[in-house]
Amino acid sequence: MTVYCDTDFFNFNFIVFHMKKLGNLVADRWIDGDGDGTVLLSAVSGQPLAAITSAGIDFQYVLQHAKSVGGPNLRQLTFHQRGDMLKALASYLNDIKQEFYALSTQTGATRKDSWPDIDGGISTMFVFSSKARREMPNDHVYLDGNVEALSRNGTFVGQHIYTPKLGAAIHINAFNFPCWGMLEKLAPTLLAGVPAIIKPASSTAYLAERMVRRIIDSGILPPGSVQLICGNIGNLFEHLDCQDSIAFTGSKATAEMLQQHPRVLSESVAFTAETDSLNMSILGPDAIPGTPEFDLYIQEVTREMTVKAGQKCTAIRRIIAPASIASDVVRALCTALGRIRIGNPASKDVDMGALASLGQRDEVRDRIRTLARDARIVFGGDDDFELVDADVRKGAFFMPTLLHCEKPLRSKIVHAVEAFGPVSTVLPYDSIDEAIELARLGAGSLAGSIVTNDNRVARELVLGTAAYHGRMLVINRHCAAESTGHGSPLAHLVHGGPGRAGGGEEMGGVRGILHYMQRTAIQGSPETLSVIGHRWIRGADEKDPGMHPFRKTFEQLELGDTFKSGPRQVTLEDINHFAEFTGDKFYAHMNEEQAAKNPFFEGRVAHGYLIVSFAAGLFVDPDFGPVLANYGVDNLRFLTPVNVDDSLRVRLSCKQKTLRGDSGYGEVRWDTEVTNQNGAVVAQYDVLTMVATGAHWQSVN
Repeated sequence: MTVYCDTDFFNFNFIVFHMKKLGNLVADRWIDGDGDGTVLLSAVSGQPLAAITSAGIDFQYVLQHAKSVGGPNLRQLTFHQRGDMLKALASYLNDIKQEFYALSTQTGATRKDSWPDIDGGISTMFVFSSKARREMPNDHVYLDGNVEALSRNGTFVGQHIYTPKLGAAIHINAFNFPCWGMLEKLAPTLLAGVPAIIKPASSTAYLAERMVRRIIDSGILPPGSVQLICGNIGNLFEHLDCQDSIAFTGSKATAEMLQQHPRVLSESVAFTAETDSLNMSILGPDAIPGTPEFDLYIQEVTREMTVKAGQKCTAIRRIIAPASIASDVVRALCTALGRIRIGNPASKDVDMGALASLGQRDEVRDRIRTLARDARIVFGGDDDFELVDADVRKGAFFMPTLLHCEKPLRSKIVHAVEAFGPVSTVLPYDSIDEAIELARLGAGSLAGSIVTNDNRVARELVLGTAAYHGRMLVINRHCAAESTGHGSPLAHLVHGGPGRAGGGEEMGGVRGILHYMQRTAIQGSPETLSVIGHRWIRGADEKDPGMHPFRKTFEQLELGDTFKSGPRQVTLEDINHFAEFTGDKFYAHMNEEQAAKNPFFEGRVAHGYLIVSFAAGLFVDPDFGPVLANYGVDNLRFLTPVNVDDSLRVRLSCKQKTLRGDSGYGEVRWDTEVTNQNGAVVAQYDVLTMVATGAHWQSVN
């Protein structure tokens, strides 16, 4: 096939040559698919960019390579090592990101549009890397929740754990965010220790392919971690098993077809879908013209309609506003949309670029025709508009279009038809209950927003609509300046939604990582579960450390190393002194008669923090040693009151160790239990310390 094509994707200096094919990354090698493939065109100029085909690929081999090479390589690494790997990769991509920005223009995206796709995707990797290193152990097993006591004497316990699935994650991505959509799935997958097979949407696959090429060029990922299929996935699904996962973003119709694949059903393959979503935004009844909230609402809707030319799965499609000011909303939006400059996204004078393809433009036109059966077009809706530095006959340009449905409760169309472009419909309501009903008619959304300065209204709307939304944003004058906006999924929070939105979840910090792991309930003795989870459990063996455990370096410490203190009596003078010294003169500590009236006490009792302070005095080794600092206490509970003249003892056991890379120290968690003279547990908690490694300790001595 000989055509005019852009040889480096970055300029419009076209020459005649053999059509470049997008590569498929198979078993760590770049290969071309068979045949000529399908030609991909620039959304801006209509010029051909590349051909795409995956014909001839052995998909069973692709899956096998992921499982036999990628999986074992990743599972050798701890969560922290994978986090370091992800951080290095994000830094590498950040250094060369201008290359992706230049190519992103061909998708119709302005620089402002490309920012959430490229910088947003890289930032997502940084966030996941940080969360893995801060919130997960430097280990291969993730513990879920507390130990469950399953027997009277504590010799039989249970613990939930997460381990990596032994399959591959199939990522099927959408065309609108070829970078972010790929990286937000890839980051948690790699952190889970699972290899990925990436299938980008065809129309913008040239940008995803370029980024994957650079990822491989970096040499940061171990072999087999990532493979890329540009084109269709052939018979890949026929070889899946229960260890594999599918993460899909796209239309609900396609998701349902894939979910019903016989192999997906028979093997119970985990399937996460993020699909169509008629997201709504409600303007509160207090947000009348002239209020900051009204202006914020117009800004937010305008931005959501025009960023990425409205091609966002989280974009506002239904504008739910009070009927009394619906005409004001329409006028303000028409004015704001009239200021939007459309054209070549490479131009600094352009606010909105093109849709991703001519086919997408035609589909949006068809959907508007359908919506217009129940709604009136009040802005846009035609092809007669001015462009900046572009030709409307060649590019996939489309004018922002606003509709107004005056009787939204009577319409099914406005709550069922999504025009995936710069299109939204105003839906008036007469009461809060009606606004809630309109929101629910969307049958499940990824994102909803509420703009109001009345917190009671906000609560009523959230409680009435949250069950239909994966994420909800409440905006008012107090948070607007720092708000990330209606349509911005964040790595920290779950991205997904019920019903029409697909019923799945992605991201959400560590939750997103766990999607690619198997949760298993482990039952056994405390000692056995301590060894499996690398976290000491009460009832497991208590080891004699041979010296005070605070004298040991991080490497020398062993789980279960236990120190037991001698007794200390709590006197009335101690309680009085602590009260005077701290100012805590709560009646239960100071007045015998009043304390005795309390159903929990027999009389005056010691302060809880006095108990913790005495406990520290009982277990701390005072001399300079490998313990560098105490940085907190977790899960503190006071279980039995301490009366005057009670005697306290402390048991301190090394519970968990987390090495912090090459920092020279590790974090050590100590299980701490304070008992009285009768053996009753007075208090229990975890003490958190930083302990020097052997090398660091030698360097300072």
